[in-house]
Amino acid sequence: MENCGFPVIPRYLEAQEWPAARIGDAQVTAVCTQERRISEHIARAALIPHVCESVQELVEQCDAILLARDDAENHWRFAEPVLRAGKPIYIDKPAALRVQDLKKLYEAERYSGQIFTCSALRYAKELQLDSSMQNSIGDLKSIVAVTPKSWAKYGIHIIEPVLKMLPESDSLAIWSGLEPAKDGASSLLVRTTSGIDLALHAVGATPATIRMQVNGEKGMLDLNFHDSFNAFRNALSDFIDGIERQAVNSPQAFNYRAIHLLETGLNS
Repeated sequence: MENCGFPVIPRYLEAQEWPAARIGDAQVTAVCTQERRISEHIARAALIPHVCESVQELVEQCDAILLARDDAENHWRFAEPVLRAGKPIYIDKPAALRVQDLKKLYEAERYSGQIFTCSALRYAKELQLDSSMQNSIGDLKSIVAVTPKSWAKYGIHIIEPVLKMLPESDSLAIWSGLEPAKDGASSLLVRTTSGIDLALHAVGATPATIRMQVNGEKGMLDLNFHDSFNAFRNALSDFIDGIERQAVNSPQAFNYRAIHLLETGLNS
């Protein structure tokens, strides 16, 4: 795991208590990647017993599939055989870069809720407002959210937690946006029908943490993302819960709103 290519992962894994931190209702039993060598490395690092040679073999062996790739432009190619087979699938963020491509995925569903997709930060407790926090700042007036890296890959990490704070009845009016810079940086300004202003910034190569400033009529709060493990764990748990209860835990309406904002930020 030290050689997984993402130094933060071994650090947050070693901070957990094992096996108590495991999700008890499911097990990753097989893996398939673009190269056998990569698959075997992942299998050794994550204690996965089987390596598959193709997505089709993976579909035949498993009850559900994790499409753990963030290259949205390739999601349809890998998701289509899973959807055709009627297996539940977790599509990593973002599911698509355009609303049109998300629609194509949903049109291939064999049943409602077959697709689960999210940024795990939708489940980050440190980026959520509880009732006491909401009461302390009063009615929302504005939210400023910042993420490092590119809008295409990381913008979804701030879009989804922000959308969770808004009334579901709010419509979104794009105020203005910036054409993405060479390093993928981009910003989007949005005003909701209830009068909440949103400023969403992906700052590209500039060093930054994922954070939000939430402003209300009575005060403000700074929210900072720091618990990657539990965000990912909570998202996976919700995916499994949806399968077991045959429930839609990743609503289409929410996901369409998120990808609409993501696409707008790419096309400004």
